[in-house]
Amino acid sequence: MSNFLSTSITGLLAFQRAIDATSHNIANVGTPGYSRQRVELVTRPSQGFGNGWVGQGVNVATTRRLYDDMVSNQVRVASSSFSHLDTYSTLMNRVNNLFSNTTTGLTPSLQKFANALQDVANNPTNSSARQVLISEANGLADRLRSYDAQLAQTGQQIEAQITGEVSEITTLTQGIAKLNDEIAAAYARTHQPPNDLLDQRDMLLDNLSAHLDISTVQQPDGQINVFTGSGQPLVVGKEASAVVTTTDPFDPTRHNVALRGPGGALSDITRTISGGSLGGAIAFRSEVLDPTRNELGRISVALTETINAQHRSGIDLSGAMGTDLFRVGGVETLGASSNTGTGLPTVLRTDTEALTTDDYVLQNTGTGWVLRNAATGAQVPMTGSGTNADPFLVNGLSIEVPAGSQTGDRYMIRPTRAATTGLDVLISDPSRIAAAAPFRTSASATNTGTGTISAGRVVDASDPNALRSTSTITFVDATTYTISGVTGTFTYTPGQPFVVNGAEVSISGAPAAGDTFTISDNTGGTGDNRNALALADSLSRGVIENGTTSLNQATSRLVGQVGSVTRQAQASRDAQEIVHKEAADTRDAISGVNLDEEAANLIKYQQAYQAAAQMIRVASSLFDTLLAATSRG
Repeated sequence: MSNFLSTSITGLLAFQRAIDATSHNIANVGTPGYSRQRVELVTRPSQGFGNGWVGQGVNVATTRRLYDDMVSNQVRVASSSFSHLDTYSTLMNRVNNLFSNTTTGLTPSLQKFANALQDVANNPTNSSARQVLISEANGLADRLRSYDAQLAQTGQQIEAQITGEVSEITTLTQGIAKLNDEIAAAYARTHQPPNDLLDQRDMLLDNLSAHLDISTVQQPDGQINVFTGSGQPLVVGKEASAVVTTTDPFDPTRHNVALRGPGGALSDITRTISGGSLGGAIAFRSEVLDPTRNELGRISVALTETINAQHRSGIDLSGAMGTDLFRVGGVETLGASSNTGTGLPTVLRTDTEALTTDDYVLQNTGTGWVLRNAATGAQVPMTGSGTNADPFLVNGLSIEVPAGSQTGDRYMIRPTRAATTGLDVLISDPSRIAAAAPFRTSASATNTGTGTISAGRVVDASDPNALRSTSTITFVDATTYTISGVTGTFTYTPGQPFVVNGAEVSISGAPAAGDTFTISDNTGGTGDNRNALALADSLSRGVIENGTTSLNQATSRLVGQVGSVTRQAQASRDAQEIVHKEAADTRDAISGVNLDEEAANLIKYQQAYQAAAQMIRVASSLFDTLLAATSRG
């Protein structure tokens, strides 16, 4: 009888626990991060008798949560990748919208300026066309400055995002460390998994993976160690590393990410962070934002130098040589906050065609100077000694090192970053547009040969007086000529260009002995449009990347690259969203609460509970019958 009763009681208690678990599942059907739980029942050891074994009922082994570590890890990996691509794609869309607008985009803005140059070439004396050119020059400068300002603003937003992300990561890691401590204590007390605490910790891990790529290592006592994707410890047991933002040593407006060790030492992990929204923001900053601003600056420098050089090669309506049309910001140099010396390097641009979009770090090693690429750390070779008389020369720059520098001092050199900020138009008077060439060419009316002289072009405007002086070319015979003011004779090659006082001309045909050709000042040449045509042509001339890329090509390429990267980022983001959803759906199928299933379980356990209770009632009745049969009257 006692076996029958105790067996019934074990069933009653077991099904009560099962009903408790089922009701707990139903109550948490809407709880984020909750994993459904199931009571694991095991048969109690049977009792042996001479004629066999008699069962002793049921025990509750544990209350297990339905959870798959591998699937959950897949969800975190997918979540980290999706958050990274989502952040990257969102930021790329901003830049793409900035440059690709068909009205205010980069390419249309440059085209409007080119059209204005062509209009002046078509009607060089028209003051309205000249005024439109000045307006379009201002519009182009304003547009470029606006692009740079908006990119800078995006950079400020990224810095704020990095600060917020780091704060959130710290909160999450501290929460995980706290739960680790509670979980270890719960395991030690009951030797059973504290399911609700584990769910809470897993939800924090899921949230953390959305911010950066992580890996985890489970400990025997139930605690879990958390590391960044590259292996730096975020949580070890009940201790969480302090994740903090630090000020960039060169730029106080820029933030890096660091781990603070037990002794307070900071370890910079900015370059090693991958995945998550933090990794996406950092990757966009280094892969897109900085190179785009640098490329925009290089375009501004090339525009300024190319247009100015050509404009200085012409004359305006008053007959004066042209002056600079644009000005541009200089090279940006920044000293590291740890520097002990004084002064900054003097860095000048010397060759626009050789400029790159790279930034550099110049370091005083004590035994010499080393220049490295700021992004890759690769050493960049230089020539020269770094003095005023013999500056370092590298990639279109001249570098004079500061006299007060000390060993270990470092300097950031940004050749083009600040160029667009300082871009401006220097001419406001339409009459000062230098549309005409400073010289004209002519053949003597008395020439007897068939020779003709080209209109010529300016190749060196450094000496305007010489350029505008009169030079006479006289043919000694059909194959030899002299140039006034120049000693010696020259062999005539039809169509072969030659330079006289900075003017390049060519003679074709068959000149006769005694024929003369003159290069003289273009006095009164207000209707001349040669320099305006040269200004328009200069936008299509190779002036970047060692003369292989024109301004038109550079702007089109920049817009195209931004658009291409944006499309790729969006496609990758959409694909990863599907992967993340599929992984989350798989996890939910395992761990999510299904109300239909729980309702069926509730009925099953209710009936089993009632049956066990009925068994106890039967045992009580049998016991009463036994007592009545054995009682004395």
